[in-house]
Amino acid sequence: MKKIYLLALALFAFTFVNAQIIDDNMEFYTLGEMGTQNAGTWTSWTNDGGASNDGFVVVDTQSNSGDQSILAEGGQGRDPLLLLGNQTSGDYTFRWEFYIPSGKEGYFNIQGEIPAQGTPLSGVWNSGDIYFNEGGSNPGVVSDTNGDLSMLSFPHDQWFTCILYVDVDNLTYQLTIGANSSAAIPFSGTGDTTLGGINFYPGSAVSEMYVDDAYYVQGPLLSTGDLEETAVTVYPNPVKDILNISTTTVVDSVVVYDVLGKVVLQAQPDTVSPSIDMSALSSGAYMVQVNIGNATKTVKVIK
Repeated sequence: MKKIYLLALALFAFTFVNAQIIDDNMEFYTLGEMGTQNAGTWTSWTNDGGASNDGFVVVDTQSNSGDQSILAEGGQGRDPLLLLGNQTSGDYTFRWEFYIPSGKEGYFNIQGEIPAQGTPLSGVWNSGDIYFNEGGSNPGVVSDTNGDLSMLSFPHDQWFTCILYVDVDNLTYQLTIGANSSAAIPFSGTGDTTLGGINFYPGSAVSEMYVDDAYYVQGPLLSTGDLEETAVTVYPNPVKDILNISTTTVVDSVVVYDVLGKVVLQAQPDTVSPSIDMSALSSGAYMVQVNIGNATKTVKVIK
């Protein structure tokens, strides 16, 4: 069921060291075929940025937050791929909200190095085939052709949280659902040592999965550099002049970047819930980075 949407936290697909890399709540897409609306973060199996029909669709029939999510459905030629930056070292956490109706199944796998856009994927798998209820049977079980996920289960007909931790240095991955976590599972042995992307493949007629609130960070999810669990919201969005930042703790600094990564505005409010004057900025999209201690939260703001 949809949750009431209070304040729009925007999609973020911009890289900062020791901060979040992707924060995408699907709210800023046009409904229907995804196409190339966010080609730098999402692509499809043809690796054309989502331009062909094996991309995916944005829907408002299910959502974990806000009004929208993305849908990959069997028989529809939808094969979305989330780009994780071709990481060759370090550890990373990808968290997303998943919804799978009764009698349906979900699926994902971890891809190795993703070639430059325009080169179709041939498939380099660093994980096994990870199924959520293969064949659409009940109850909700999770399986992995490369390792043991028998300790994991999931609910049908409601949103649930998946947390995937990938240690590129040690070539392992670990999946957590609810209070249960798998052991660290070795990469599948294809020889690839790169974390390239996550493929949500609707490979059968009973595949139907909704994805919302995709969140990807370097390091463990609940590290000190992660503000995702802290209440930080911005409004109004779009903004005309004054951007209000709602927080529960003192904000040390705010940095505003344009889409090219150039700093266009900086402030050190040293107060709870500051306001930032953006009246001098031209119309367009901006990344607003809020810094509290060692933690960072970044949102996309439209002016």
